[in-house]
Amino acid sequence: MNSSTSLKALSCILVILVGCSSGEPEVGVQNPRFGVWQMDSDAPPPAINIMTYEPYGDGGMRVTVEATNSEGRESKWGYVTLFDGEFMDVEGQENSKTAVEIVDDKTNKISNMRNGEVTQVIMNVLSDDGNVIDNEYIRTGPDGERRVSHAIYRRIN
Repeated sequence: MNSSTSLKALSCILVILVGCSSGEPEVGVQNPRFGVWQMDSDAPPPAINIMTYEPYGDGGMRVTVEATNSEGRESKWGYVTLFDGEFMDVEGQENSKTAVEIVDDKTNKISNMRNGEVTQVIMNVLSDDGNVIDNEYIRTGPDGERRVSHAIYRRIN
């Protein structure tokens, strides 16, 4: 077999392998988001926001957020997801539900619902090195105007 034929064969194999990918996480492959993340903030201490991602069930994830604002007021809330777009109750936030869908291997779409209405969509993007998450928060205000903000989380564990 000459080098041209070998390259064509290798190209065909790669096309087949890429074509077989479903976009779903593989069973037994650990989610690269698992760990503890701290939000970048200019707020003075004691303000802090820590997000923890842990395995849940068969391929799902438990998300817990613990925050302290600049006045020292603490909050803790969280939810579980199987990445199927199904709304799940948020523990620690009354009348709240969250749904998570996988967009691609680096991006999750998170929809937050309050009192039966989706109030926010978050595009949660993992960096190529797996150590930074960029959250783009998309909200529609009462005036119908779309508002977008960002938060950066860095892996601390």
